[in-house]
Amino acid sequence: MRRLLTSTLAAFVLTLVSAGCGPADDDEPAAAFDIDGTEAIMTGVIGPTTPDVVRALIDDHPDVTTIVLVDVPGSIDDVSNLEAAREIRDAGLATHVPADGEIASGGVDFFLAGDPRSYDPGAAFGVHSWATGDGTEGADVPRDDPEHDLFLDYYAEIGVDDDFYWFTLDAAPAEAIHIMTPAELDRFAFATE
Repeated sequence: MRRLLTSTLAAFVLTLVSAGCGPADDDEPAAAFDIDGTEAIMTGVIGPTTPDVVRALIDDHPDVTTIVLVDVPGSIDDVSNLEAAREIRDAGLATHVPADGEIASGGVDFFLAGDPRSYDPGAAFGVHSWATGDGTEGADVPRDDPEHDLFLDYYAEIGVDDDFYWFTLDAAPAEAIHIMTPAELDRFAFATE
């Protein structure tokens, strides 16, 4: 599983570097949900259409209580990602990553919106720094720069310690990925139940 995640992430991290905006390319399938009883199984890349897809999910499937993130390699639009995540949070939906689940980058931010949130041993969470089109890494931007506010405001809204944000910037550069250890998942309270 780790090899699959690493090779998958390597492919779309190259797009991140060239596009300067997100960890996926146009060839990646867009985020979608398959309904299974009270669960919505999520796969694909989060992008500009995702907030509308999430709103339709909430409106059309009121019995869904949990988003199960199976293969969510990231996002190509941070603003849309956080908008969709806020919809999940506002609806009071839980998030879960199964043992064979692999999520990264914006997929991790989306997962963190769950209330409550959980994961099975073996679930893979990949994090890294963001970068601008000119190659400036998030870790190189002064901490008091407003460039960080998009994520810091989001984490404050959902009750995630901003230490996690700074951790992601230092964990790996934008062109790489860091798979969080069980101790790191505990440290940042990824499971809330």
